[in-house]
Amino acid sequence: MKNLNLPASLLCSLSGTAVVLPLLSSCSAQKKAEAKPYNIVYIMTDDHTAQMMSCYDQRYIETPNLDRIAADGVRFTNSFVANSLSGPSRACMITGKHSHANGFTDNTTCVFDGSQQTMPKLLQQAGYQTAIVGKWHLESLPTGFDYWEILPGQGDYYNPRFITMQNDTVAEKGYLTNLITDKSIDWMENQRDKDKPFCLFIHHKAIHRNWLPELKYLSLYEDKTFSMPDNFYDDYEGRPAAAAQEMSIWKDMDIMYDTKMYRKDLKSPLKGAYEAYVGRLTPEERAQYDAFYAPIIEEFYKKNPQGRDLAEWKYQRYMRDYAKVVKSLDDNVGRVLDYLEAQGLLDNTLVVYTSDQGFYMGEHGWFDKRFMYEESMRTPLVMRLPKDFQTRGDIPQMVQNIDYAPTFLDLAGAPIPDDIQGVSLLPLLRGEKPADWRKSLYYHFYEYPAEHMVKRHYGVRTERYKLIHFYNDIDEWELYDLQEDPTEMHNLYGQPGYEQVTEDLRAELKKLQAQYQDPIEEKLQAEKAQKK
Repeated sequence: MKNLNLPASLLCSLSGTAVVLPLLSSCSAQKKAEAKPYNIVYIMTDDHTAQMMSCYDQRYIETPNLDRIAADGVRFTNSFVANSLSGPSRACMITGKHSHANGFTDNTTCVFDGSQQTMPKLLQQAGYQTAIVGKWHLESLPTGFDYWEILPGQGDYYNPRFITMQNDTVAEKGYLTNLITDKSIDWMENQRDKDKPFCLFIHHKAIHRNWLPELKYLSLYEDKTFSMPDNFYDDYEGRPAAAAQEMSIWKDMDIMYDTKMYRKDLKSPLKGAYEAYVGRLTPEERAQYDAFYAPIIEEFYKKNPQGRDLAEWKYQRYMRDYAKVVKSLDDNVGRVLDYLEAQGLLDNTLVVYTSDQGFYMGEHGWFDKRFMYEESMRTPLVMRLPKDFQTRGDIPQMVQNIDYAPTFLDLAGAPIPDDIQGVSLLPLLRGEKPADWRKSLYYHFYEYPAEHMVKRHYGVRTERYKLIHFYNDIDEWELYDLQEDPTEMHNLYGQPGYEQVTEDLRAELKKLQAQYQDPIEEKLQAEKAQKK
């Protein structure tokens, strides 16, 4: 019986009859420990672009806690969304399906059908506890979650309101990014069943417009001058859809709502909305807020910049406020990582950080998203993997937000329904390089006419090329060579020498539309035929 003092891993390999019975429990316990389900912590922000995350781009700011995830895990270098808009992007993520398939195509006309199959519901069936805290933005109340506490609509940065599972709207004191983290940690610490694996969705409002900073960071970045993109003064030649948008920093960014240059005696289209946001501050907080902005406001109206001076002044204020909001977000990602580590959860948890889409930081002269162009279709995606995953570094394969649902199900050991359109990223997380990995991505944006007036469009992106069709009240095609023209300034559609490329891309586009069962091109052809 001396063998009983050996490690269980060694004893499990012994075959002596004298130790068989005592070893059965040790072997069983070891296998059970090895098979312990992974937890999932999914952190998603709103409108956070890769340009403003230092593990992707070091030109602007530092994000040490976000970078921790990438440094200890993997960074996806070709991560994209299927529809660059908040609600639709969330619906794609939670269902693993494109917008036409999940029914939530735009923010203005849709209500998410909560009765449909979703990844959280499937995780529940696999024995997981599920929870979501923060921005929901799908109009209906959440389903498939054991716990939820969400924001009404876009939510408020200052002293925000939350909707509880009792359908009560409760006002809280504090800065929203901090409060969402507080509630998320509290659920992990005090409310979940610690005998079950869990999947927690931490959904931040940050870094959404109008970029209201945490008060302690009001002065941050005020001494920094941000470099402007080379195409800030894009003239949109050969791109009529790009010319028709209303998301210009120069022309469309509101002087009070967006840059905070508030004066009671002046008018502004979004003045009332801005007053409502900052009106949530307590008198003491408002005094601190006003003390910071008062000298900037006075100087601005005294100088009264015009033309390009105004455009560049707006750009600097936009970049500074955006960066300040990122700072609080990064702090809170650090808090979550520290909690998981302190509780011994980090080694058995997949931590995912991403955004619902990218964002323009002055490229083409813009803010916002919506277009299929790179800055808004591309989104940051980093993952800290459980301890027994050895993969580290960059993953270059093209992935999309419809892939998160099958990935989480695969990680949980749950079956992936055939109607899910995304593919599991688990082989990539295991370091595999599948030869049959996708070579193209499908995109479709629907919300027009609406805010920012970006035309409806769909398209295909391959490793080198992008083909886009703008439709509805316009019929324009755009073709880009991303290798030679990464900023998408030169529309090559219809130019000599690109006939075969265009034909190949049109064929790939049709293949993807058939694969995902999006009937849009057939519908447009039928409409054309009727008009004839």
